[in-house]
Amino acid sequence: MDEPDTAAIVPGDLLGAASEDERPTDGREGEEAGEEAGAPTGAGPPPCPLPVSVEPVLFLSMFSVALQAPLCTQYLWDRISEDLGYNGTKSSGCGNSSAEPDPVQKEVETLTAHWNLYISLGGFLVGMLVVPLLGSWSDAAGRRLVLVLPNLGLALQAAVYLAVMYLRLPVACFLAGRLLSGLSGDFNAVLAGCFAYVADVSDRRSRTLRVAVLEACLGVSGMLASIIGGQWRRAQGYINPFWLVLATNLVSALYAYLFVHESVRPDPGATLLTAHHHKAVWRLYWTGGVRLRLYALCFFLVVTVHFGCRELYVLYELSAPLCWGPALIGYGSAAQHLAYLSSLLGLRLLQRCLVDSWVALAGLASNVTGLLVFSVADSTQLMFTGYALCFLFMAATPVLRSKLSKLVDPSEQGALFASVACIESFSYLVGSSVFNSLYPATLHFMKGFPFLFAAAVLFIPAGIMGAVQCSDRRREPSASDR
Repeated sequence: MDEPDTAAIVPGDLLGAASEDERPTDGREGEEAGEEAGAPTGAGPPPCPLPVSVEPVLFLSMFSVALQAPLCTQYLWDRISEDLGYNGTKSSGCGNSSAEPDPVQKEVETLTAHWNLYISLGGFLVGMLVVPLLGSWSDAAGRRLVLVLPNLGLALQAAVYLAVMYLRLPVACFLAGRLLSGLSGDFNAVLAGCFAYVADVSDRRSRTLRVAVLEACLGVSGMLASIIGGQWRRAQGYINPFWLVLATNLVSALYAYLFVHESVRPDPGATLLTAHHHKAVWRLYWTGGVRLRLYALCFFLVVTVHFGCRELYVLYELSAPLCWGPALIGYGSAAQHLAYLSSLLGLRLLQRCLVDSWVALAGLASNVTGLLVFSVADSTQLMFTGYALCFLFMAATPVLRSKLSKLVDPSEQGALFASVACIESFSYLVGSSVFNSLYPATLHFMKGFPFLFAAAVLFIPAGIMGAVQCSDRRREPSASDR
């Protein structure tokens, strides 16, 4: 991609201010400085007069996911409440935090958490097999197909959910929709394709920032979807928002097919159903260095906490003593997603005086303090205080993605991001399983215990990253950020 193309996606002052620790120090400055950030290596899609990239694809896909996720949890809550005869007023605990919890409400919470777990397990067990397959296949077949297919699968999932709502089918049918989406790669395949595309079209100096911009798209779209979803659900119910979910996924697939230029040269003979793709992913870690595996472990733990807590926020806010309605739940989700944008700005500022590892540690510290407040939040003000303290919590993941990308050769980027997609799928699986099981199991002694547990887990990646950075600093001042 030419410089004007890059400037059309990221403001020039951001791209031109790469921090000193991002500059290569292994004698390849001339080679890397001469890299073209986005020169496509293969045939492009139908001609388009405007420079485009994958940010709109990720924005639209994330919008659909963020719009439907809290609505699905609330729909499960309402259907299960109806089946159990719970009137939903929550009068026993909302006016008096010391009142004895309603046992029927506790049963509704438990069943809702368990159904969230079953749906997540079904979709992501399938997705764990499909995502690395599609990601590695995209090295030969091109990135566009890996952006189109998952969006079509997400649209099919939305169609199944609409059928459940229109026909009042059992909530177990939600699982069928998740399985269909998992077979097409689900949202994690979109993530894998988008981040692999950015690795293709960026150089080492700008990669951390380009990844952060891509993750900021997640936050902005999630914030808008959360605000719209809460208000819309209160005004018109569940069905109309899910029609928008369906339309958004179809538009995202169409955009990727028509406008996204290929960043790799497609091989017409590329085969999808072969064990070679999975072997390429595992070979990367089998032959990779220790730092590659350590950073992958850090990424797994951080994303596990993010995914695991994300589903609990809605349950925590629905029940006593908070008892939030759809509008407040939407605002809470918007505040959570706003941290993607504040994390991008914080990362850009902190890179001026800190190396990437310390920026990531600052992000983890922000996440820990927010989780500690969530664990004791018994009022709306305290809950939003926790969201405010998490303003930098997404600074760690773009740093980790960028570090992983810089530890492999350019020809291995596809296999790397296929493995990152696999890790992300496994993180969702573990996060959903652990936190959706931990929440009902600890209701009787501390409602916010899962958030305390999450804060404790984050000390592990913080320790690893700090130790690796200090070790590399002693050995060679800039080795950790090559």
